[in-house]
Amino acid sequence: MTATHVRSRAADPGPLGDSSGPRLLSVNVGLPRDVPWQGKTVYTGVWKQPVRGPAMVRKLNIDGDGQGDTAGHGGEQRAVLVYQIQSHRYWARHFGRDDFGYGEFGENLTVDGLPDDEVCIGDRYRIGAAEFEVTQPRVTCYRVGMRLGEPELPALLVSHHRPGFYMRVVTEGRIQAGDAIVKTTTGPHALTVAEADALLYLPGRDPARLRVAADIPALSPGWQQSFRELLTTPDGAGTTTPAEGAQPAWTGFRPLRVTRLVSESLGVTSIYLQAADHKPLPQAAAGQYLTLRISGAGQPAPVRSYSLSSAPGASSYRISVKHENNGLASTYLTGSLRRGAILDAAAPRGEFVLDAGPGPVLLISAGIGLTPVLSMLHRLAADDSDREVWWVHGARRPAEHPLATEAHRLIGSLPHAREFLFYSAATPAERHRAKAAAGRLTKDKLAALAPPVSATAYLCGPESFMTDMQHALTALGIDSARIRTELFGARSSINPGLTGQTRRRPHQPPGPAGSGPQVTFARSGIAAPFPGSVRTVLELAEACDIPTRWSCRTGVCHTCVTPLLSGRVTYSPDPLDPPADGAVLICCARPDSELVLDM
Repeated sequence: MTATHVRSRAADPGPLGDSSGPRLLSVNVGLPRDVPWQGKTVYTGVWKQPVRGPAMVRKLNIDGDGQGDTAGHGGEQRAVLVYQIQSHRYWARHFGRDDFGYGEFGENLTVDGLPDDEVCIGDRYRIGAAEFEVTQPRVTCYRVGMRLGEPELPALLVSHHRPGFYMRVVTEGRIQAGDAIVKTTTGPHALTVAEADALLYLPGRDPARLRVAADIPALSPGWQQSFRELLTTPDGAGTTTPAEGAQPAWTGFRPLRVTRLVSESLGVTSIYLQAADHKPLPQAAAGQYLTLRISGAGQPAPVRSYSLSSAPGASSYRISVKHENNGLASTYLTGSLRRGAILDAAAPRGEFVLDAGPGPVLLISAGIGLTPVLSMLHRLAADDSDREVWWVHGARRPAEHPLATEAHRLIGSLPHAREFLFYSAATPAERHRAKAAAGRLTKDKLAALAPPVSATAYLCGPESFMTDMQHALTALGIDSARIRTELFGARSSINPGLTGQTRRRPHQPPGPAGSGPQVTFARSGIAAPFPGSVRTVLELAEACDIPTRWSCRTGVCHTCVTPLLSGRVTYSPDPLDPPADGAVLICCARPDSELVLDM
């Protein structure tokens, strides 16, 4: 079938569209391939072409079909994607186009009928010799917009309630264009595809319908989990506004005065901070961090984040900073900063916080990574906690183990606390005095301690260290959902479909300096004026090789949500479900003032 004929059939299906019931118009397949896109390469199977004659449908695919990103597409729950000819026509009118062919929207089955606002999750259909079950709406994804040259299409599919849907294969068999589509089973609770899509991606969710959705057996496990997570929000409706007390205590930056400087160990200095206006500081949660704008360290002023090592509720905030060779900010803070100096600080924030449950607590740290877990230890001691507490810490030697006496005292005040130290470069006498084991803290050494598998674990240290500890804990049987990590470098990327990416250190964007507001990426240590050559903050981050997270690139999926430390943005397009206060969707945001982002 030629492309011209495909376009003709999509615009007017002829006899196949005149039947009294739903009918299969085309079976479409395509194997993944590399496609150039915005200077990158995307490995994708979104390009589908019609099949002549019968096609064999199997549990994971139609013969001749494949997916490039199997994390988001394909698999048993998403074996076949369905889209309606009526939606083809709708988008042809919307965009003023007449070139939409079968498979153009990445669908495996182009059908006449089966509208998204009538088909329900759990419905089953027989087509030819195969039987299918509806499992979820289409995943919102940038690649369908890339395929059609319409970048905003992922958001439009959701906002116009025309996503299409996936089916799993109940019975394998052959199907072909012209087959009737016969409904064999009605799904429970009458949750339509369009309603399920809106429950995940749009505001104004009904908690009762969320509970219904989460309990439909046919719904794919990933969507069930998403609905359950939405039910855990304060109002049970997935509202994105944080609970009272969870929002930052102040917006933007405020001046804090340095009241004390204490040398804690070789290369580590504690800095005590109080409000410059002498007002009491809001209490921070155990494990949270401060982000500082350090004007004395250079221009533009570097922005860095440091865990609070102080007790929650203390009259001063305390951070403990390790001097890093060639570290602009740490060199100033540990060498040049003086009592009475002013540092601009964003409010304490972060989700790496101690939970209030009754179960065992496992605190694992290395080097300066002890700071947030020390704050958690303060919290436990202040509460006279009777929880089982394990502290496992690795350092080089006593001279490089800051705040050791303080931690040891806190552990001694708790009735069910244990301390395990590992020194990799200490003398036997030093290890003996500290009751420390020899060598680095490794996966095998942690496993040999046999920590309680019912514990909630909190890890902080170098990225490779935390990865090793996570693997060790999961191997011991600790649920990965109860393993929390804190990382102050840039987070790992989520860039579905991109291939051949070479990770480079973040840098200034290429080309002439921009003339727009300055955008600071705090975790990556990059600040640059917003250039006219990019459309969004996400595109600026990509130009700087800053690790980014995204999927839809149109403000729908919230994969790109990023803490906004200061500044204002405007959106284009407007997000369908706005982020919480203090957060920004960088995929569709432009700076409206100077920005500081926690990325």
